[in-house]
Amino acid sequence: MNRHERLSLLASLIIERGFVRVEDIEKELDVSAATARRDLDVLASQQLITRTRGGATANTASGELPLRYRAARRGEDKQRIAEAAAAMVRPGQVVALNGGTTTTAVALELGIQSAAHQRFSEHPLTVVTNAVNIAADLTVREGVRVVCTGGVARAQSYELIGPLAELILPRISIDIAFLGVSGIVAGEGVFTLSDSEATINALFGKGAREVVVVADSSKLGVHAFAKILDAPEVDVLITDSGADPEMVHDLEESGTRVRVV
Repeated sequence: MNRHERLSLLASLIIERGFVRVEDIEKELDVSAATARRDLDVLASQQLITRTRGGATANTASGELPLRYRAARRGEDKQRIAEAAAAMVRPGQVVALNGGTTTTAVALELGIQSAAHQRFSEHPLTVVTNAVNIAADLTVREGVRVVCTGGVARAQSYELIGPLAELILPRISIDIAFLGVSGIVAGEGVFTLSDSEATINALFGKGAREVVVVADSSKLGVHAFAKILDAPEVDVLITDSGADPEMVHDLEESGTRVRVV
């Protein structure tokens, strides 16, 4: 694995376990003690962890992993999900994307698709997003018009949140809202870690004719702090082949169409 992937995995391990030793990192990541210490120093400098004698502990103030580290996780699964999501979009439609690693992958596929097909030049795709990284990536794409909400940028997800972001969304009609989530539970709904993000994401969903959740299989059956939408408000879930068949069945029974890719 490259350095970025190693840092992502290391940060995840520390946040999930609360504490790791240098010896643990050597064994699990197959690196030298010197490399393990340098990686810990990098994460500590970004205030994601706290260095201790012989290891590191999770920094409780850091909360969740920043997007730049989460992007390296389950990359192949997210790519397949993104391709399936982008294939649902037609020229001239209005598409909403919230922030997150999977929706960022969807945005990349939409940019590639719009450049490859003449129909998007004739009938541009409109992308409404509150994620500044997605807006920046798509602004330079031919065949895509970008509408960015206002608000205050959140460092972990690059999403714009707050009252300014909420003003524009009730005035926009959306064909498909692609939502990245922290968890989805059959019969209950979809969840995220931040209540401020949940408010904006819910507005995306309520303003859309079709709500499509894009989430890898690790998100199935997972609750998080803030609910975005209730189960009946989710039309489609696109997930990967690692999904538990029982969970997929329960989601379909609750009215959500599930596409496994």
